[in-house]
Amino acid sequence: MIFERTARREFAQAAAGISIVLLAIVTSIQLIRLLKDAAGGHVAPEGVVALLGFALVKFLPMLLTLTLFVSVLLPLTRMYRDSEMVVWFASGMPLTDWLRPVLRFALPLVVVIAVLSLSLSPWANRVQGDYLAELSARSELTTISPGAFTEVRNGRLVYFVERLDGEVDKIGNVFMASIQEGKLGVVMSVGGRQETRENGDRFLVLENGRRYEVEPGSAAFKIMDFERYAVRNSGGEVRKTSMSPSRMSLAELLEQPSAENLGELIWRLAMPVSALLLAVMALPLAYVNPRSGRSANLLIAILVYAIYSNLILTCQAWFIGGKLPFLVAVLLPHVLMLLPMVALYYGRMSGFRLKRVNAAGVMR
Repeated sequence: MIFERTARREFAQAAAGISIVLLAIVTSIQLIRLLKDAAGGHVAPEGVVALLGFALVKFLPMLLTLTLFVSVLLPLTRMYRDSEMVVWFASGMPLTDWLRPVLRFALPLVVVIAVLSLSLSPWANRVQGDYLAELSARSELTTISPGAFTEVRNGRLVYFVERLDGEVDKIGNVFMASIQEGKLGVVMSVGGRQETRENGDRFLVLENGRRYEVEPGSAAFKIMDFERYAVRNSGGEVRKTSMSPSRMSLAELLEQPSAENLGELIWRLAMPVSALLLAVMALPLAYVNPRSGRSANLLIAILVYAIYSNLILTCQAWFIGGKLPFLVAVLLPHVLMLLPMVALYYGRMSGFRLKRVNAAGVMR
């Protein structure tokens, strides 16, 4: 039908705009966080882009769920506000006739959300953890940014490098402060380079500099001039990351059915189901009085989404705590949302049916 094609086109246009906005917001937040970690020396600068990609894959199921909900809600709200839905109901067409175009638009996105939630997001979590472990095993010099103070070894060593030549093999104008055996040491050097010994140990070799050593609380200090001064760099071994439930595949969760693993399975299964139910619930929630404000139903929709998400998290926590059986924890949040959805459909259809009867009586 023509209205189905028109409705799906409006849904798709709204989804494109909303997804771009939500993706830009999440990308900005994650990028600021990663850049802050990179500036503080917690993440190597070359790993920022890869970690940002993993984070976006991890958040995509929730972003697509919210996108699907709002992209159905906004076009229908516009139709109510422009009195198009009044014409629809006056023609004798029920609200349920909109289920077909909504479902045909929503089902492909629900399938994508299911694939992301059950497979790709756990994979991204696992690869992100392995990549972070690999970055942490690299030389601590890889986290240094020229012209900025960088803390390593939990603040026990501070670097300041004026310039980097090449890929940190050579550095110029180095300031280094460290605490060893209760003594504060400050080293300044005109330059240095990184060396790797035969056994794999890596050292930062400073040249033509001076070292000051002082014990806090004491007036005594030492000054030492040097031609070569070697500092051992940490890193080298890739630490094995812990296999948390969020990083496990679907098969691994089913093979190890602990409370935490099954709780993670509850969350993953809830993503596509909640996306479908929210898309269907957007139909009655889209109703708006043309004389009233334009944002009231949107605020209600955001509240519904927040309540739904918290219901899922609450049931998940109750199952992990042993308060609910698995099947009840899987079904309960969706059943609790189905009840008000059925009531909303009944109320909307009854109200417009009554208005149609009254209008017919007036015409007679």
